Amino acid sequence: MFSIFKDNLMLTRDRYCRKIETTLARSPVVALLGPRQCGKTTLARMVSKRYRSHYFDLENYRHAAVLQEAALTNLESLEGLIILDEIQRQPKLFEVLRVLADREQSDTQFLVLGSASPDLVQGASESLAGRVGFVDMTGFDITEIKSGTYQMLWNRGGLPPSYLSASDAESFEWREDFVRTFLERDMALLGVSVSRENLRRFWVMVAHYHGQRWNAAEFAQSLACSEASARRYLDCFSGAYMVRQLQPWYENLKKRQVKAPKVYIRDSGMLHALLSLENFSDLMSHPKAGASWEGFVIEQVSAISRSRDLYFWASHGGAELDLLLFQHGKRIGFEIKYTDAPRTTKAMHITKQDLRLDHLYVVYPGPESFS
Repeated sequence: MFSIFKDNLMLTRDRYCRKIETTLARSPVVALLGPRQCGKTTLARMVSKRYRSHYFDLENYRHAAVLQEAALTNLESLEGLIILDEIQRQPKLFEVLRVLADREQSDTQFLVLGSASPDLVQGASESLAGRVGFVDMTGFDITEIKSGTYQMLWNRGGLPPSYLSASDAESFEWREDFVRTFLERDMALLGVSVSRENLRRFWVMVAHYHGQRWNAAEFAQSLACSEASARRYLDCFSGAYMVRQLQPWYENLKKRQVKAPKVYIRDSGMLHALLSLENFSDLMSHPKAGASWEGFVIEQVSAISRSRDLYFWASHGGAELDLLLFQHGKRIGFEIKYTDAPRTTKAMHITKQDLRLDHLYVVYPGPESFS
């Protein structure tokens, strides 16, 4: 069991541990992917105790140098589980892993940890096609915390150092430091050669657009760059799991439908840091509180359902569905309302009929459930 203790509260992450083990049972390579500081290294070390394992941290100069010079030679003699942490720092290793994974009668397996999506790391998906299983990891979600304490998770976000901080003030300071180091170090590693000030302006601008449709022209004009550059910045933040681009669903309906994605800061605590909201009281009095709630619910549904097929739907006539997912052959819709008294509307019934939804949930920040 993988557990973290806070104020005598045990936060277990067994779901991820089991997922890694079942994926290792069918694939020679498992990629554990998620944002920086979500707990990937801690989880990998816990999993490693169940195997004969070898650990390489590519942020450690010595480990990185060993694999930079002679990766194939140094890895092919090892047996058991080989863990490669922050593998996006050495993309050439994916070619080495392809060779090692294809060896006959080899019991060696690989657990690679990354803070960047395979699509962002050149060659990762192509090199390991058919040989790799993916496990997507996030910070804490609502199933991992004590019942009735979702407000702290919403306020601080799910990244463990932020959520487990001794106070809201300490949590906010940690998130501010995270923003600074992420912009100074991680974005450069992803090939974004833009000043930290401009990247911060872009990230803060996305925070103010949180829950709205992406408009490349407005971002480009504000940042004095081309629309292509603004798009590249967005893709880099998305690939680093900092921003979610929620794609629109399109059907052959007799309605003009929206085709631009919505943008969200994935971690609610990071959103609040970018908006300078230090505590829950600040959040409650801010005009983005409703949009923050919407993004928070979307991330919780994503984590709980483990679905990668998430969409929103909207028509130019005003009809809209906040979240649509497909699971077990069913269409499930979510309307996310920041209100004390949720109610169904005529528009909901029309949307349910137009999209042929099997079920429509209305999610609000209250204690009671209603049919």
